[in-house]
Formats: sequence, C-alpha cells, structure tokens
Amino acid sequence: MELEEFKNKLRKYKKKDIIVTEHADLQAFSRRIDLEEVKENLLNPVKLVHFNREEEYPNEERYECFFEYASNLYHKYAVVLNRNIIIVTVIVINRRWQGEIKP
Repeated sequence: MELEEFKNKLRKYKKKDIIVTEHADLQAFSRRIDLEEVKENLLNPVKLVHFNREEEYPNEERYECFFEYASNLYHKYAVVLNRNIIIVTVIVINRRWQGEIKP
C-alpha cells in the first residue's frame, strides 16, 4: 500500500472511532504528548511521512506511523485498524533514531 492510499484509509475514520489503550494513555502522559493532537494527526494525516505494516501480527492490521514535526523530530504511533483505530502506543523520535524511518 502506498502512503497516499494509507492516508486516505485513515481519513475515512471519525473521532468517535478512535480508541486509546491504557498503555498509550500512560505513554502519552509520561512523554508529554497531547492525545487530542494524536487523534487529529490520525484523522488528518498531513504530517504522516512513513508507515510500516507490522508483519509479526498477521491476523490484524497493525501499523507503525511516523509523523514529521521537524527534520529531527517525529512522533511514532503504533495503531491497529479495524472498525476502529486503536492507538497502542505513542513515542517521540529524535535525531538519533531518525535512521529508523529512512528507506
């Protein structure tokens, strides 16, 4: 799946379709990430620059999504897509991890 196709898939969801796991809620709090911003990024994925399907979960559509805030600052969200968007975790990525998303 191409990036634009994935963005269009995300745009089909509504805010009421987003579920935040307890783990994601705790991680967002400890990393000072605003969950409303996370939800907005998923519904309007303008900052989405890269995504990977997590192959170790073949029975579900689980993705790592990378949102660019600056050339050295990204947010990484692990999400599951089904009838809902389930936010599994959220992470801030800085320069030293940047190579993780380079093709």
